[in-house]
Formats: sequence, C-alpha cells, structure tokens
Amino acid sequence: MSVASPFEGYEVEGALRPEARAYGFDLDRTLSAVVAVEARIPPDAFTAEMLGTERLGNGTVIGPNGLVLTIGYLITEAEHVVLTRNDGARIPAHPLGIDPVTGFGLLQALEPLGLPALPLANSRALEEGAPVIIAGAGGQAHAAAGQLLVRMPFAGYWEYLLENALMTEPAHPHWSGAALITSSGELAGVGSLLLERQSRHGRAPINMFVPTELLPPILDDLARGRPAHPPRPWLGVLAQERGARVLVAGVSPRGPAARAELRPGDLILAVAGAEVSSLAGFYTALWAQGAPGVVIPLKVQRDEDVFEVEIRSVDRAGLLRKPRLN
Repeated sequence: MSVASPFEGYEVEGALRPEARAYGFDLDRTLSAVVAVEARIPPDAFTAEMLGTERLGNGTVIGPNGLVLTIGYLITEAEHVVLTRNDGARIPAHPLGIDPVTGFGLLQALEPLGLPALPLANSRALEEGAPVIIAGAGGQAHAAAGQLLVRMPFAGYWEYLLENALMTEPAHPHWSGAALITSSGELAGVGSLLLERQSRHGRAPINMFVPTELLPPILDDLARGRPAHPPRPWLGVLAQERGARVLVAGVSPRGPAARAELRPGDLILAVAGAEVSSLAGFYTALWAQGAPGVVIPLKVQRDEDVFEVEIRSVDRAGLLRKPRLN
C-alpha cells in the first residue's frame, strides 16, 4: 500500500474528542475495535474509475473471530485488503460480502486481531440529540464526542435509498466506515457520507451513518458471500433532485444508461408512465418494474424535447469482480 500511516492527517480537533471519564466503559478498549481499512482495486475493475484503485477508511470488529464491518464501497472489487490496529500492527483481510441495499461490507481478518468485538446497538432506540462517539481508526485522537441530529430517509445519487439514515455532528474528517458508538459502548452505525445541513450560522458539515439495526437479518448471508437481498434492476444513472425534478447528473461508464445515451442535464419525468418528482420516487418506481434484465420505460426531457426511451436494466453485481477465495 502507498499510505505509510493510515491514521496521519485524520485527527479530530482536541476540544471535540471524547473524555474517558464521561463514559461507564473503557473508552480506549472500545476505540481499539475500530481499525483502518486499506483496499487495493485492479485498475480495470468496474468501480475503479469512479471510486479509485486505492481506498482508505475504517472498519469495526463485530465478531470474536475477526469479523469486521465496514462500508461496502471501500472494498468493492478489492483484490488486496489490509487492516491496521491502533498500535500500528497490520493484518491482511478478505472481503466476504457487500450488500448494495444497505451499503454494508463485511471483512474477515486472516490472522488473529487480538481486539474486542463491539456489540451491535438497537439504533432504533437512539433519540434525536442522543450523545454518540464518532470514531475513526487511531484511538481517542481520531474520535469525536457528538450527537445524533435526526433519523431520516436518504436517497443517494447512485441508485441507493435508505429509509432511516442516521445524521450526526460534528462531521468526522475520516468518515468512511467510521464507527457510531452509543453512550453504552455499542455500535449503532457505519459511516457512509459527508453531507451539509443549513444551520443558523450557514451551511455546516455532517455525517450520514447506516444504522446497524439493518445488519442482523443479513449477517449470515454476508458472512457466507451470498446475496443478502434479491438483486434490483440497475441503470447506472447518477441522479440529483432539482426542485421537483429528477436530473441526470451523469451516467456510470459501461452501464445501461450510458449505452442508451442518456446525458447529463436530462430530466427523468416518468418511469413506466408513472410521474416521478424525487429520487426516492424514481428508485421506488424503477425497482418495482421487476428483476434485473427487465426493460425500463422512461419519459425524458432534453432541453425542449420530451421523448420516450427504453433501457434494459442489469444486475450491477454481475459487472463487478468477485472476491478471490483464500
């Protein structure tokens, strides 16, 4: 890996760091369960152009046998993964599974980690304003004492929809795969994105976490490398909301939308005759059409022209490199 130290440069401002005396558990021991995740992806991989070939983030130990939970985009199509403990020890790991519906990724350490496993929290019990720790790998200097702002639906531009995303502040400088830890030392979420919210003082950065309440029903499938959910039809549209319109901001290279010559600036007005005015509505209508391979009829506006186009969807997983067995 080209990164000499996965911790350097991601320290949290001193005033924001959690203090051990504020918690009824061993803070250092709990934070030791958060490890750095470095992944190398082949340059010809499907996701290499958009997500890069060297990815750095975090993961959290959730099983005594070296099971590590992270965010899926860090390890998608990875051919080489290394975990780094807070003491600098480096341990190879193998991707077990990735779930595009939740966004979770699961890793197996290939050597003993010697670290505690964090129990999963019932994140449904977290109320707005609840104190949390937002932790990247590297110990207390890489953790922030924060709060849960809100649980809310979140629609991502990459054909992703989460009903109960967890929004937190302060924003962490190393949010990818970061651990959202409750005041009782349990893992409530996995870091996914850096976003912004409007506050009295202007726009402020926040983080979005995927709640761990979504993991137990799919954990066995992920650990065995099986699909955790039925595949959804995928177009490769990178979309944004523009008022009450769905705007094509880009298309995934080699995806169905690119082959159908959808362009940035196009507006998606309807799916199979049903008007759409939001990303959530677009995705819900898209996924309702059937399994991957189904033809998706779209009504599109380009400048002043409105036209119909039919795009044959695919299973995105079929375009990705599969993890090699160890």
